Amino acid sequence: MGKHIVVLNGSPRRKGNTSTLVQAFREGAESAGHQVTEFFLGELEIRGCKGCFGGHSGKEAPCVQRDDMGKIYPAVKDCDVLVLASPLYYWTVSGQLKTAMDRLFALEEADGNLLRGNGRACALLMAAEGNGFDDVVLYYDHLMEHLQWENLGKVLCGGVMDVGDIAGRSEIKDAYALGKSIS
Repeated sequence: MGKHIVVLNGSPRRKGNTSTLVQAFREGAESAGHQVTEFFLGELEIRGCKGCFGGHSGKEAPCVQRDDMGKIYPAVKDCDVLVLASPLYYWTVSGQLKTAMDRLFALEEADGNLLRGNGRACALLMAAEGNGFDDVVLYYDHLMEHLQWENLGKVLCGGVMDVGDIAGRSEIKDAYALGKSIS
């Protein structure tokens, strides 16, 4: 039986280089029999975390704010694999992805930690104009340690700024192979 994979795509460009990596990953994962649900965060209304500690993981809507995170929470609760996809902005993930990640904290609050552990796994897909991925990889590795998730791998594609720059790059095949390798 296939895994349920959720992709949080933090690219502001639906047809950009990061989205090309996501598409290749998706094709690989679906060819291996997995179900992939992608959230294109740039088209969703997601407000920043208020730091109110008012969330409650056991509730259907774990956060006190009512916005499009309400679509993401149930999918993340039920997923086996979470894929973080983003362009590299100032040596970290995009604001769209960071905001969604911050809001996932509501799944860790109150009487049942629905985010940490639970046998989940994660992968990171990123595209960037440059190659300065060290800081974001450090963040990602710390996140995996905190959440106690298996790190399935990273596909980091530097040297791609304009839409389409990624065409013909080996990282597209790497993203496909990463998706296909999930077991």
